[in-house]
Amino acid sequence: MHATRSLAAAALLSLLALCGVGCSGPAPDAGDAAPDGPVDPGLTEYLPDATPEHGDWLMLRLPAEMPHLNPVTSTDAYSSTILVYVFDPLLDRDPDTLEMTPWLAESWEVSPDHLVYTFHLREGLVFSDGAPLTSEDVKFTFDRILDPAVDAPHLRSYFTDLVSVEAPDPRTVRVTCSKPYYRHLVMIGSTQVIPKHIYGVGDFNNHPANRAPVGSGMYVLESWTTGQELILARNPRFWGGALRGWPHFDKIRYAVITDDNAAFQLLARGDLDSMTLTPEDWTRRANTPRFRERFNRFTSNRPAYTYIGWNLRKPQFADKRVRRALAMLLDRETILREIYKGLGMAVHSGFMPGTPEYNASLSAVPFDPAGAARLLEEAGWRDTNSDALLDKDGTALRFETLLTNQNPVAEKILTVYKEELARAGVELVIRPMEWASMLDRVDKRDFDSVIMGWQMPPDPDPYQIWHSSQADKGSNYVGFLNPEADKLIEDARVTFDTAERIRLYHRFQEILMDEQPYLFMLAPKALLAADKRIQGIRSHPFGMDEREWFVPKALQRYGN
Repeated sequence: MHATRSLAAAALLSLLALCGVGCSGPAPDAGDAAPDGPVDPGLTEYLPDATPEHGDWLMLRLPAEMPHLNPVTSTDAYSSTILVYVFDPLLDRDPDTLEMTPWLAESWEVSPDHLVYTFHLREGLVFSDGAPLTSEDVKFTFDRILDPAVDAPHLRSYFTDLVSVEAPDPRTVRVTCSKPYYRHLVMIGSTQVIPKHIYGVGDFNNHPANRAPVGSGMYVLESWTTGQELILARNPRFWGGALRGWPHFDKIRYAVITDDNAAFQLLARGDLDSMTLTPEDWTRRANTPRFRERFNRFTSNRPAYTYIGWNLRKPQFADKRVRRALAMLLDRETILREIYKGLGMAVHSGFMPGTPEYNASLSAVPFDPAGAARLLEEAGWRDTNSDALLDKDGTALRFETLLTNQNPVAEKILTVYKEELARAGVELVIRPMEWASMLDRVDKRDFDSVIMGWQMPPDPDPYQIWHSSQADKGSNYVGFLNPEADKLIEDARVTFDTAERIRLYHRFQEILMDEQPYLFMLAPKALLAADKRIQGIRSHPFGMDEREWFVPKALQRYGN
């Protein structure tokens, strides 16, 4: 389900992006003590009176460091956060209407049969190194995506129907498809263009530019100090400066801070301008008079959900009765109340609650230890040797769950879950890992289970995560195989009747509910704090657009 140009953690991704479960948990209070009581819902929108001004630095946080930066091969939300500034797509997306609008392409046509898409590039497009951006670069980008040797199965899954990409002249791109797909314009239009003269030489999957990317975007990657920071600087050759306006900030600095407590302390003393907050910090440390005097707070529904993914290749997860029983042993309501402070909602599928695609007639699997015990016994799991663990065919029911290190929220969830599982005779081993290492294990299918989240785009397509073609190498890393689900996903892709496509997706969610390939958990709210010197912050249906942010001259701190 894929990136567009709204920059709030790639909230408008055209492509589903992996993220950690969330910013993490509690720490000792600093400053004024916050009272217990009802959770302050926070602001939902802040519209400044000031006119946007240029200058200053924006100081932000990265809670995990991406493995590399390549818009074709990168899969995680942390990479997308940077890449969306450095590379440009053919089309932009209006953050409110979600309609596609011109960007690199000034105009486009779609054939009546939805099979041919023709884009007309603007004059004067250049990459940050001064080389011209032409239709050959667009063609090269799609050729790399379609190349089976390129490590991009997550992205390639959206272009299985592309027959050819032609560049009849330097400013024209013609994409021909074998069959219609209701998201072709979105997917083709939002693909970030890479320069052929840079990425066309050497090993694409392990290219030197993965650490020093060259794009046409409004910023360039000035430096990347591993484990410490990434700094983006305004691109002096940005083609859209005169046409679309120069970016407001001279530089954007991302500090790599994996520990939430350390990040909050940097925010509180002014070394960070903005960051997402844990529910614990939102209700306590960020709810004091002293904090709120300096910071604005924003909360909104976030297009993301958390889950535990079961590796269905593992024998202990092969029976759907076991997977349902494991879901029945997770007390979502307690987790939502005690860990998330009520700031979220339980979910039952990977579609965004509140949208037509979400099947509201279904509900999350209830917490029911007695019912789970019956299902496990029915599936043949019993404690035959009185060691307090269920076993079957001489094998105990135990499994390992991977999570990102320095993530107290995920660790808290798993700690609560581990205790309930133990009471049911199931052993859970909690395995914290560094983000890139965990992704590597997941990509190699070398895991029992993993706790993560997916960010969801508008007009979703579940093919990337759930189609059987993506199981061996792709985002269907849990190995979900279901012929009816495949057919529903395939039919939905060629259905332009929205009501009929929604009907197909509702049936698809019924299958997910029955099969339980994920233990769907929660859709947490987005919780953001921003220094009051940051102006232009507005909420949009799928996140905030950081391109709108600025600092008035009188409040600027950094640079000239």
